[in-house]
Amino acid sequence: MNQEFFSKKQNLFDKWAPFYDFFWTTIVYQTFHKRMLEYVELPESSNVLDLGCGSGRLLNRLAKKYPHLTGIGLDLSQEMLKVARKKAKQGTRLIYIQGNAESLPFAKGQFDAVFNTISFLHYPNPEQVLSEIARVLKIGSYFYLVDYTVREESKKFPVTPGGLRFYSQSKREEMGEKVGLRCQHHYYLIGNVLLSIFKKHNELR
Repeated sequence: MNQEFFSKKQNLFDKWAPFYDFFWTTIVYQTFHKRMLEYVELPESSNVLDLGCGSGRLLNRLAKKYPHLTGIGLDLSQEMLKVARKKAKQGTRLIYIQGNAESLPFAKGQFDAVFNTISFLHYPNPEQVLSEIARVLKIGSYFYLVDYTVREESKKFPVTPGGLRFYSQSKREEMGEKVGLRCQHHYYLIGNVLLSIFKKHNELR
């Protein structure tokens, strides 16, 4: 069942890829990126992961702001990754690979920061994704989650394959704490789009 789910999600974003950066939503997403970066703190030479990177706009923005940054963009959609590679402006500092957020192909403690923007709502097993994020983060490093939030603990909307899942502030905190990610702050960026900043505070495995 999970394989069918991910295949449907991949096909959806593969179809969107050629037009994705022309959708009005991407203008809004760029605003999310810009406002999120007001709260981002990175070491001078950082290695970061953009999970659900889409067409690569966030990594390009990060690389421009941090000249010594290296980054990896991971996405389920091969077509999105093709667009990201074409738009890459930072040479070998940024690479893009296909992968599933539930099973990240990276080493323990590999990254100084992980970013996830309007992608968490697609994940059928959010606890597993958070566990993988905690695994690949260095202790003391940060996870920046930007997504729509709700007042209830969690809420599912039956649109797109598998539906979309939104989580309250308290639910985000609870899920993060279980895997060693302690929420530091919440900031509203636009409307009900919430930035939650987590810090990896220990090793659970």
